[in-house]
Amino acid sequence: MARNLGKESLVSINMRALIACEYSRTVRDAFRKLGWYAMSCDLLPTDVPGEHHQGDVRELMAQPWDIIIAFPPCTYLCSSGMHWTTRGLRDPKLTEDALDFVRYLLGADCKHIAIENPVGAISTRIRKPDQIIQPWQLGHPETKATCLWLKGLPKLIPTDIVDGREQRIWKMPPGPDRWKLRSKTYQGIAEGMANQWSEFVLSSILPATQLKRN
Repeated sequence: MARNLGKESLVSINMRALIACEYSRTVRDAFRKLGWYAMSCDLLPTDVPGEHHQGDVRELMAQPWDIIIAFPPCTYLCSSGMHWTTRGLRDPKLTEDALDFVRYLLGADCKHIAIENPVGAISTRIRKPDQIIQPWQLGHPETKATCLWLKGLPKLIPTDIVDGREQRIWKMPPGPDRWKLRSKTYQGIAEGMANQWSEFVLSSILPATQLKRN
């Protein structure tokens, strides 16, 4: 169980989180709820008003960030779509550009970085993920393998293992918003990232005596 860090602790030292390639606000707001200055960034506008940069995340990388969590688009990276490339129906450079973007994010000047993506080209072309999590480990009775590549962060600990292994995302019918619904981070995963990684990052800065316990 994560310790109660105290919102004032995060505010007092101006902890800054960059949530890259997110427009849904789910992870951004999970960090903001704990007292972080958290900004999301995406080429799309945010779904919910809040601190959001609409544009290229590279425009923000010169700023100091205590943690960067990135959700690079998986269109040209995930295994389920690679058949378009291998069959010669899609320019392979699209995947190469997507991989270069992931390498850029992993190489950012920040001590604590997490990259989230499905199983795919990152695993085979850059490195294996540090962890693969499922929604049912964090309160959602569904299956959706989610890979995490971590730099200076611990693996997430399951906080609410529940029954049910429904493939809801995979079974979604076609529709104009299907791609957005499929890409949205589960609330339980967002809260797990915020709670557990906040504790880890803050504990590396503040003495243990300043961390409030439940």
